[in-house]
Amino acid sequence: MPGAAERPKAFPPAPVLQGMMSIGIPRETQAHERRVALTPSGVKTLVQRGYRVWVETGAGLGAGHTDADYESAGSTIAFGRMELFARTTLVVGVHAPAPSEYEMLQPGQVIVAFWVLPTVRLEDLRILQAREVTAIGAEAIEDAQGRAPVLTGMSEIAGSLAVTVGASLLLNAFGGKGILLGGAPGVPPAHFVVFGAGVLGRAAARAAVGAGAQVTVLDRCLDRLRDATLEVRSPVATLLATGPNIEKALGFADLVLGAVAVHGERAPRLVTREMLRLMKPRSVIMDLSIDMGGCFETSRPTAFPDPTYVVDDILHFCVPNLPSAAARSSTQALTSALLPYLLELGTHGPERALERSPDLRRGTYLYRGRCTKESLARTFGLRHEPLAVSTEIP
Repeated sequence: MPGAAERPKAFPPAPVLQGMMSIGIPRETQAHERRVALTPSGVKTLVQRGYRVWVETGAGLGAGHTDADYESAGSTIAFGRMELFARTTLVVGVHAPAPSEYEMLQPGQVIVAFWVLPTVRLEDLRILQAREVTAIGAEAIEDAQGRAPVLTGMSEIAGSLAVTVGASLLLNAFGGKGILLGGAPGVPPAHFVVFGAGVLGRAAARAAVGAGAQVTVLDRCLDRLRDATLEVRSPVATLLATGPNIEKALGFADLVLGAVAVHGERAPRLVTREMLRLMKPRSVIMDLSIDMGGCFETSRPTAFPDPTYVVDDILHFCVPNLPSAAARSSTQALTSALLPYLLELGTHGPERALERSPDLRRGTYLYRGRCTKESLARTFGLRHEPLAVSTEIP
């Protein structure tokens, strides 16, 4: 196979929506991101279905998958990002392309990734519309019961990791007040407060109860709090997420986890800087809603190896891609969740797949540049153009 220097500078574009579907898997470029969208096994499944799969060189290394693993699975290695985007009609990534890469996108190209478009700049969104791409948010794909199948796996992993990381942050060596999450004989455990009883919050609550912490979960939905009580199956306090209850929880918390999410929308802001005064000095905030804007006023994205900062003597941890710390497991979870949707898109083509799959329709922010998601249109004042659905779908 020729090296990058031997390849032409321009590549013939893939025939959009015609002939064999070509699928691209880019190497993630966000700082300290080690995940990749698909494992070699997932790629092999696509190849066996007759799709041409391109994988950017080095895409899987962070998750323990080499270029040779992907070639053995039947994919072709792309030795540059421009080549990957030029040769493929469907691109599947963990993170969406950066604004600096939008010029590589082709009209009609479908990009499936964690887009989190409600948090981008309006000017960047306008450029995407002008490129006439179809942007499907992995975080916004939603079934009839309101569950987010792709996001769920990442949330479960993030919830488990949050307890492991949070227990460390409480120690003096990492900037905390020097207490054990689970306590010890004669020593009370830490108070672990979770804002949000969704998948991430419940996973964290289970792990924290298992570690011996005192756990309190807050949510604005009483049914979710009931689910949390039943699922954790151990003594866990629950509170409705009213203003007074949030303030009360901040007052006794040693470790607070922000796990608030509204599918496809910006996270609601629950805690102002003024409210930090209610917390005990050197307490810890972990805002895992930061990828959707964060639920604490004082939150800003951070990354390993320097994931924390201090505001008003409160330690903040705001890493948006925490599942990347378990990159191999996270990649396997992503593959399991994404494959059914990729097969739907590949088998029927984007237009027909969106007609057939309500899940995919709910996750589509843009279709050929048109804003098809009402919440996104409302956020940016755009014209909402819902996807048409045929009355007869074979």
